Amino acid sequence: MASSRPNVLAGPYLDRLGPWRKDEARLAAALADPRSLVVPVWRTRSAVRASAAGLSAYFIEGAQDVSGRELILLGEFHERVCFALEIEAETPPQLAADAELHDLRMIAGELAPEEAGLLAYARAMIHWRARHRYCGRCGAVTTPIQGGHVRICGDAACGEQQFPRIDPAVIVLVTDGERALLGRQAAWPPGRYSTIAGFVEPGESLEDAVVREVREETGVAVERVDYHSSQPWPFPSSLMLGFTAHATSAAIRLEDDELEDAQWLTREQIANGAVALPTTHSISFRLIEDWYDAGAPRPLRSEPGVRMWQAPRTSG
Repeated sequence: MASSRPNVLAGPYLDRLGPWRKDEARLAAALADPRSLVVPVWRTRSAVRASAAGLSAYFIEGAQDVSGRELILLGEFHERVCFALEIEAETPPQLAADAELHDLRMIAGELAPEEAGLLAYARAMIHWRARHRYCGRCGAVTTPIQGGHVRICGDAACGEQQFPRIDPAVIVLVTDGERALLGRQAAWPPGRYSTIAGFVEPGESLEDAVVREVREETGVAVERVDYHSSQPWPFPSSLMLGFTAHATSAAIRLEDDELEDAQWLTREQIANGAVALPTTHSISFRLIEDWYDAGAPRPLRSEPGVRMWQAPRTSG
């Protein structure tokens, strides 16, 4: 059954102002408006403010302060028009004294949900822009149109247009009812396990991708593939499509080198910290949590022995 509660980085956190993208007068007015906000992104890092109350999104007040730079329209956020800006510098930019640069993947759960979503959107658009500066058809330089949401080839004889793209990936909580199937990659910190995931291939349905990925990575066969929820995951450009599935076999065979280990875990084992679970703002944790809570006397987050993987927060 699909979940109605949005995941972190998802939800109606802004009006994307789609009609504005082709309205040059509106765009010009927004760029000249001192109330407009700019979301800076440096390399893969987002800017946040740090205070005793926690982290909050950092904005540049007024798009005119970065005039001459290429901005991407994001939409209206808290009644103010927002743009994304890629800071193209070799060294970290000078921001406000209380501003820090962080990998959003590590700190999204510490931000207000709507701010986390906005920063994720900006990061995704900047990533796309940085990788489509040249035409994939003829190699000419591309230029932005429609508020930065389209890049057009600079060679008039070509005129190829490029649009933002995302990579669909399935992520699934496989269960036999009393146990959940979790795996770990060799590059992860010791003890960290998560749900099974993989990219959708051309000519493949989402349900078929779930069955294939679980079989390839663990050797387990599944049926009853049900949609759960989705999450934008711009690290760098994925859309995670969450599912649950029922296992029809139990034997684990690691054959494609994607996982270092995979295990069947009971709720009791998870509650007692047998493995470290993913960050709470990820859809992988949400899948595990919803399965756990559906069959446990108290919520997963209330279990004193549960072990969470804490992402290191490093700035700069």
